Amino acid sequence: MLVVGLTGGMASGKSMVSETLRELGLPIIDADLIAREMVRPNEVGYKEIVDHFGEGILNPDRTINRRRLAKIIFSDSKEREKLNSILHPRIVKKIKKGILDFKEKGERIVIVDAALLIEAGQLPLVDELIVVTVSPKVQIKRLAQRDHLTEKEARERITTQMPLSEKVKLADYVIDNSGSAKKTVKRTKEVYHKLQLPIAGKKG
Repeated sequence: MLVVGLTGGMASGKSMVSETLRELGLPIIDADLIAREMVRPNEVGYKEIVDHFGEGILNPDRTINRRRLAKIIFSDSKEREKLNSILHPRIVKKIKKGILDFKEKGERIVIVDAALLIEAGQLPLVDELIVVTVSPKVQIKRLAQRDHLTEKEARERITTQMPLSEKVKLADYVIDNSGSAKKTVKRTKEVYHKLQLPIAGKKG
């Protein structure tokens, strides 16, 4: 079975690429979805996060206010590292289990969709890597609009991740999402068809 990593940066358009690959029939292991499940009330990850960051990050219904937590971790690298130390080992464990489950089902290809795949040192989990990239100017604009941030706040958050230009150097396939959604979907379909080829016939 071919395990393909899918990564990018904030507001790079990775989710659109992931959804297109899902629509084309590929199974997806979504690290962000796993993380969301882990921070639900009564989960072990939830308890550790609340114990460390305090009940000030909670909504009235006791769920974690993701925006409030994000504000803390993006303004303090030590707090960001603490959150990662709580979540990353559990996320990796779930990803590995997901890969095994799909292998047992006889799937030929599985996509591991993870924004921090490289930063978390999990590149060895995958056989090939797709990086979704976007121009810095477009990325800042999209992130600011999506998360209701100032341009300065958006730029600061983006700098907490590995630069997309560096991720691209590690990629087997690059999908540039600086243009229209139509172009991105077209390129994603091209990559999908290349993934179906024998190793000798592949070109990024």
